[in-house]
Amino acid sequence: MPISARNAGNVLVFGALGLTLAALAYPAMLGVENTTSSPDRVIANTRYGPLTEADRDFVVKVRAAGLWEYPLGEMAMERGTTVEMREAGKHLIVGHAGLDVMCRKIAPELGVVLPNVASPQQQQFVATADAAGGKEFDSTAVTIMRVTHGQIFPVIAKIRATTRNVMVRALADLANDTVLDHITVLENTGLVNIDQVNFQQSTPPKLPKDETTPPPPLQGAPMVALTPRPDLNIRTAAPAPTGPSGTSTSAG
Repeated sequence: MPISARNAGNVLVFGALGLTLAALAYPAMLGVENTTSSPDRVIANTRYGPLTEADRDFVVKVRAAGLWEYPLGEMAMERGTTVEMREAGKHLIVGHAGLDVMCRKIAPELGVVLPNVASPQQQQFVATADAAGGKEFDSTAVTIMRVTHGQIFPVIAKIRATTRNVMVRALADLANDTVLDHITVLENTGLVNIDQVNFQQSTPPKLPKDETTPPPPLQGAPMVALTPRPDLNIRTAAPAPTGPSGTSTSAG
């Protein structure tokens, strides 16, 4: 069966991206494996339940994810060559703005310090997509995003299933909805080669921790906030869980 022009283009794009993704495609969004000691070690007892190393890492990395996926979503809205690509950009912006609101709400309650910039690896994700143009930009951005989202999806499920902290559980609920939504709109672009994506997801390279960890904020620096975009009219379904006192922890 002859290969279509789109598929042929995808083959070339994936070939060109092979080295880049081999170097970059690690679960950077929520890399709970990169904790300082045992992920199960309790580091704080809060009124919302115990907070573990993995819980803290999860909150930090959800925050960091928005710091690179939100601007990439803006690029997709502005530079995407198809309606589907621009739609994916809208979902990235709205989804991560919502997650960012929740992260900034719960972090002070849990004593978690949030980063103001993404990790070096995540910044390189954005730079790689930004260096491409036209349909190459579409393919490059979709490939990077679909690989990273696919890697982190099971990590979110593990946090959701194991955390004993009410607020972290609420964040995992919203992250699960958001990542599933993003996976869906990325696949709707028609640019996802699932075999190539599965290979990249299952063979991540080993990178130094300082490449995959967002730096701490500078002392006294104002908190960076991702701007909500209600004008885009994009929503992802998520529950509105409450804390032990009945107060809502939702991102709305």
